[in-house]
Amino acid sequence: MLDATTRSGGTATATPRAAATELAVAVPVPAPPGLSARCSRVLLSPWSRLSLLVVLLAAAASTVLLFEPQRLLAHGWPPQLGGAAAAVVFAAAYGLCTVAFVPRPLLNLAAGALFGSQLGTGTALAGTVLGAGIAFGLGRVLGQDALRPLLRGRLLTAADGQLSRHGFRSMMAARLFPGVPFWAANYCAAVSRMGWMPFVVATALGSIPNTAAYAVAGARASSPTSPAFLIAMACIAVPALVAAVVAWRKRHHLRGQ
Repeated sequence: MLDATTRSGGTATATPRAAATELAVAVPVPAPPGLSARCSRVLLSPWSRLSLLVVLLAAAASTVLLFEPQRLLAHGWPPQLGGAAAAVVFAAAYGLCTVAFVPRPLLNLAAGALFGSQLGTGTALAGTVLGAGIAFGLGRVLGQDALRPLLRGRLLTAADGQLSRHGFRSMMAARLFPGVPFWAANYCAAVSRMGWMPFVVATALGSIPNTAAYAVAGARASSPTSPAFLIAMACIAVPALVAAVVAWRKRHHLRGQ
């Protein structure tokens, strides 16, 4: 090996071992993640967010079972609320109740009974869009990353592809024809790659006929033989019959494959 300096005062020459030591020291060693970083990673993981979604939905359903909003049909709206304020409060409560799995037909009937045909339809439709938007947002933020890898099987894959590629018309069909529960359509759309705007617009447009029919039926429930009530019931029954026939044909077609 050569000395660090020459006797004649020449340039110093480092040994290979010293150069390797300097190179090893120069490479920074990443510090291990701290406790807060590890906790944040766990809390923001897909399965932690999905667990939070399940807890929120269970709490919402328990709250509905405890307070029983269907009592509005029997006892009416609180007397201290009236006019536009009552409609706004009812629309907000309607949206939250749909997130908590309360059936929309019951809420639509209540809207018609409390506010009449026209205002009841508008209030129920606003609550429908609000509840669908809340459910879609919760499913997209808290559940999509964890549930998408679990989409296996022919039916699930086909439903996901239909909603992802043809979201607007698929959601329109789900809203126009009963058969798919409201909450199930919301969360299935959230797990798919369907966009926000097609989902909201299809929900608003596709929910108009069914919502109006139930609101008119609720408003005219005291006179079940009136033409308005009979037409409303027909508008409820005919789409249900069409949906049943289409579902039967689709099921038969799938069995044939």
